[in-house]
Amino acid sequence: MVSGRSRRLPGIIAFLFAILAIAAPAQARWQCVTYAREVSDVEIRGNAHTWWAQAEGHYERGSTPEVGAVMVLQPHGRMRLGHVAMVREIINDRQIHLNHANWSRRGMVESDVLAEDVSENNDWSVVKVWHTPTGQLGLTSYPVYGFIYPEEIDEEPEIQMVATDVDANRVLLASYSTGDEMASLDD
Repeated sequence: MVSGRSRRLPGIIAFLFAILAIAAPAQARWQCVTYAREVSDVEIRGNAHTWWAQAEGHYERGSTPEVGAVMVLQPHGRMRLGHVAMVREIINDRQIHLNHANWSRRGMVESDVLAEDVSENNDWSVVKVWHTPTGQLGLTSYPVYGFIYPEEIDEEPEIQMVATDVDANRVLLASYSTGDEMASLDD
């Protein structure tokens, strides 16, 4: 005879799997910041528009794209939180390929996405980014804070003086010796 609990177990298991199946797609979506942190060596947290200020003093920053750097877009229009993307390849002085997430479609990761410098001074202060659904560069020009380079700035190097037994003996001998005897120790 099968108990009531045993008959309900398959239904409970099926219900749990259904909940997991519904929750899984939401977890599989990427935000630009979590993706950029994952694929670059830049360990910054928070909304994209905060990355530029947070990088100061921790990472080198600049206005020239480099492979592996993170490009930081300023908030603009409907993009209130900014955007970050990793530089995958330098094509020429006005075009790069990016890897990023949550741009053309919510949560979607895109690789080798064209970004073009459209600034008047060719200084990467304004870009247009490829829009996959339309198959062309987007119409909007986005202001750029700059690029965060992945190498962390080293803190002041710690200088350690290591005295060997020989050095300690020299100091001890020097306190008992004259200058001529010390000079013979260095030979």
